[in-house]
Amino acid sequence: MNNTTAFSAPYPSLDQLHRTAERLHGKVLETPVWRWHTGIVERALSPATEVWLKLELFQRTGTFKLRGALNSIGTLDADAMARGVVAASAGNHAIAVAYAAKASGTRATVCMPRSASPARIAACEAQDAEVRLVDSVHEAFALALQLVEEERRTMIHPFDGPLIAEGTGTVGLELMRQVPGLDAVVVPVGGGGLCGGIAAAVKQINPQCLVFGIEPYGADAMYRSLRAGEPQKLDKVHTIADSLGAPYALPYSYGVCRRFVDDIVRVWDEELCRAMAHLYQDMKLVTEPAAAAATAALLGPLRSRLDGKRVGLIVCGSNIDPQRFSEWVARGTTG
Repeated sequence: MNNTTAFSAPYPSLDQLHRTAERLHGKVLETPVWRWHTGIVERALSPATEVWLKLELFQRTGTFKLRGALNSIGTLDADAMARGVVAASAGNHAIAVAYAAKASGTRATVCMPRSASPARIAACEAQDAEVRLVDSVHEAFALALQLVEEERRTMIHPFDGPLIAEGTGTVGLELMRQVPGLDAVVVPVGGGGLCGGIAAAVKQINPQCLVFGIEPYGADAMYRSLRAGEPQKLDKVHTIADSLGAPYALPYSYGVCRRFVDDIVRVWDEELCRAMAHLYQDMKLVTEPAAAAATAALLGPLRSRLDGKRVGLIVCGSNIDPQRFSEWVARGTTG
């Protein structure tokens, strides 16, 4: 998939990623890795296949999003800090921006769809963010841009831009140090900010390590973009993995993914539910659907391609209410 000669885009260098890691030191956690030995891995995969989970769900705010949010807010001058920041998100990015704003001494307004998990809305309010609820993610972005225009707030983008990729790339730096000799890294894809940043780190450390991005069939903007040769927009998004529900790809993240990601594969919502059930039953992890995407791909479309490999799976986060978690795990167990 990656084609460095046909397409050139700016991307975070290893030096930039290491500098970002230094800036974030003490502000974010170095999340642990854990080898998955039991259950479905033992039953369904070759004994030679090593599966390592990068447990970013243990990050402050519950997801990787804090890394990009802190990195972005950390560049603001005093005037911008006084005006505050704004974000549009179904939840995880909003929580991260709310936390990062409070920790950095500025104020945040987060624009969220009414369908967002009540637990995520409450988490934003707990960080003293102003929450504005609208009818859809599209309307949330429109309101955020309106606040940028009217109140001169700084927009903290959920997935696009160098500052986001530099932040997410620190996940890749940690993983490559924690588990030397990986053959492949599997990363969930929403807008591509996480996948692009991690891929940039992985490929510059070890060009032979494969990087796979994973999207749900109902939210596959990056998959379509890489095959079309330019960023694409979806007419609609339909998946239980709302954290992966970016309605379009944007030039920066698209360019970084095109440069460094070997392939994007897709999984069905039913596969996400089954993966959530396996992560819960075998590893005792409570994950949202997005965090189970890499597992779903390993057990599904990537199984033969990763047979006998040393594989790192990004468990990108988990902010989910008990009712929805129970519903989807039950669906994965009985489906």
